[in-house]
Parts: sequence; structure tokens; C-alpha cells
Amino acid sequence: MSAKIIKILLAEDDAFLLSMYAEKFRAEHFDVCIADNGLKVLKMAKKEKPDIILLDVMLPKMNGFEVLKSLKQDVETHHIPVILLTNLSQKDDINRAIKLGARDFLIKAHFMPNEVVNKVKEVLAEQ
Repeated sequence: MSAKIIKILLAEDDAFLLSMYAEKFRAEHFDVCIADNGLKVLKMAKKEKPDIILLDVMLPKMNGFEVLKSLKQDVETHHIPVILLTNLSQKDDINRAIKLGARDFLIKAHFMPNEVVNKVKEVLAEQ
């Protein structure tokens, strides 16, 4: 019996970073869905039913905080764990993210891609 393939939704508007994280997660046998703006994240979350969402805060059309709030208020998506991945590092931003329901808050500059993958696996193991 093979292990369940984990579906991750990556939300990032920087094409280079999106591609890098997508490749990293695919190499770890994740099923990867991608979105490059906040509205797409909401649509994809309902359609794809990912196991976890890695969400950038600075997204076009709808920022990560707004997306997170919408995800957590929607009965179809409120259970999906969300990790924010951002360059924002202010304590207020981190507190806001946690209050809105994020499982974790990773600052891009502080984490290598393999560390991000490990953090996603940790959060999934806590489910």
C-alpha cells in the first residue's frame, strides 16, 4: 500500500520562487498546485482541496491576510492548514497571521527551501 500523496497549494507571485518551491515539493513527491494571486488561491483551495497551503502575504488582487481570513471563514476550506511564507517580519504581522488562523509563519530570508519542506511536513504530521 503506497502512502497518500500530499497535495500542496503554493501561493506566490514571484515566478522564480514559485517555480523553485514547486520543483522542491515535487522532488519530495508532493502533488503541487500553484496560484499567483489571492483570488486564485481561494478558487484553487475549493477546487483542489489541498492538504496544506503555503501562502505568500504580498499577493496581487487580494493579500495573504485577506486570503487567510476568507479561507478560515469558509466551511469548505477552514480545516486546511495554512503556513504563511513572506518577507514581512514584524511582530504585528506574525501575531495577525496566527490570530487569523495560520499554523505557522516563515520568513523567506530565514529559511532554505528544504527547511520550508520540512516545516510543511511537521505541520502535516500534527494533523
